[in-house]
Amino acid sequence: MAQLSKKEAILEAALKLFAERGFDATTMPMISELAGVGAGTIYRYFESKEVLLNVLIVESLQAFAEALNQTGTGQRTTVREEFHLLFTGLFQFGKHRPNRLQLICSNANELYLDERSREEVTTFLSQILATISWGQEQGVIRKMPANALIAIVLGAFFQVSDAFRKGLLEESKELLDEIEDCCWNAVRIH
Repeated sequence: MAQLSKKEAILEAALKLFAERGFDATTMPMISELAGVGAGTIYRYFESKEVLLNVLIVESLQAFAEALNQTGTGQRTTVREEFHLLFTGLFQFGKHRPNRLQLICSNANELYLDERSREEVTTFLSQILATISWGQEQGVIRKMPANALIAIVLGAFFQVSDAFRKGLLEESKELLDEIEDCCWNAVRIH
């Protein structure tokens, strides 16, 4: 495995610490120690801890968008199939990039987002909003505010992902299918 550049080492260390400890509980000296660089080195690449966070948020949301594109979301099969593809994309992203998912999920980070990060969050949510709107137009998804539906599904998903990450749940196809069905049943019209 190739050795990380100093900048990459800083990004990886910050990602790990922000995901595990949160932004506020992570200090620049902690990041420099984990990255194996001097504290001053971080400031050669990143003006502040907030700038570092925003770089990671943008990278994480772009990686998530790429992961969703690989599942085929947005191809307009059925609303249920689109929901399945979104759920699968979310799960696979969380499984393979748990720290990035944890960073995206942390509401505390919203206080520190810059304009570019806010745009990426909007882009991230737009694909989910498109599925919800389409489902509502088709009479399949409840006529509730989209943000309420997103909170219901993503809130449950993030909690379940965290339980998998912590080893509180063991992954199986049957369990994943049941979790997906529960999330779907929460938003669909019965």
